Amino acid sequence: MIHQLRAANILLAVLAALGLAGCGQRSSDDGSATAVAPPALVTVMSVKPETVTLIDDLPGRVAAFRTAEIRPQVGGILEKRLFDQGSEVEAGQPLFQINADVFTAEVGSAAAVLQRVEAGLVRAQGKLDRAKQLLPSSAISREAYDDAVAGVAEAKANVAEAAATLKRKQLDLAFSTVRAPISGRTGQALASEGALAAVASTAPLAIIQQIDRVYVDVRQPASQLDAIREAARSGPLDDASTLPVTIVAAGGKAVEGHALFSDISVDPGTGNVTVRIEVANPDRLLLPGMYVRARLPRGVRRDALLVPQEAVVRDPAGTPQLLIVDDRKRAARRTVGLGEIVGRRYIVNSGLQAGETVVVQGQDRAKDDAVVETAPFAATAAPAAN
Repeated sequence: MIHQLRAANILLAVLAALGLAGCGQRSSDDGSATAVAPPALVTVMSVKPETVTLIDDLPGRVAAFRTAEIRPQVGGILEKRLFDQGSEVEAGQPLFQINADVFTAEVGSAAAVLQRVEAGLVRAQGKLDRAKQLLPSSAISREAYDDAVAGVAEAKANVAEAAATLKRKQLDLAFSTVRAPISGRTGQALASEGALAAVASTAPLAIIQQIDRVYVDVRQPASQLDAIREAARSGPLDDASTLPVTIVAAGGKAVEGHALFSDISVDPGTGNVTVRIEVANPDRLLLPGMYVRARLPRGVRRDALLVPQEAVVRDPAGTPQLLIVDDRKRAARRTVGLGEIVGRRYIVNSGLQAGETVVVQGQDRAKDDAVVETAPFAATAAPAAN
């Protein structure tokens, strides 16, 4: 009995296996069974119109927001350097000290001259006062009175001249301390203690550059300038002078700036214009002279149809094609015209309609005019562009 049950179970298992194998087969005309391939699995997306901004990736060079050459306004021997090279300094901060002994002496001499002419003014004023009292009684002549009036005027002029000379000497004394005209970062000191600081010298003592904000200068064909302004007007911003621009430094870090359209001139030799971009630089990431890339908006495309780059296949002649899936889930190849690449996606200029379904992945598994099994395409975050 046990052997009979085992034989029955083995027979049922064999029949079940044969039945399952028959599910993946179909009979041909001669009665033989042939395998039926399941529909190819592809990922698809529905194409919808979008508004995109076209970007030009241009090389640019960083320039300091402000640059000041530190030069002496009086001559003398440098006694001290009062800053650390490569440090941040504030406007008005002392940088160099020139020997001030001569200027101190000249201030004292000018002050003494001022005191002397002030005493002369007091004496002249006293003469005029007495002349005014004597003139009605004809005790002095009219000429003597006029001389007293002129003496007071001359004494006042002498006082004004002496005061101006004293002010000038005081300025010379103040200029013996060379101060920073702007806030910024210093480079190396170009003069050391003991050197002669000369007003007529062409060499600065040091250079300060303000780099908490910087400029990036890029060159663009003049024909593109109107397109750039149109991009600003067509976008969310009303003012073209605040057109946002992305600056990518050598390390790949991106910072935001805005384009300035003032002081633009066309190079007659190349037909290019220099677009100046202002960038906030609080971390001192961008340094003067550094070469960077500027992603400058060039235009706006409305109702654009975009597909991922991996959705595009090419025939043996290199013609771009897309695999389109219809409502019956039949895939068909279609030749398309491609435009610019925006964020790893092609703009399709021709051959595609809004709302159509495009195969993104699995084109190699799908045959033309064959039924496919579809799954939604999940886009991954695009890496930073190089």
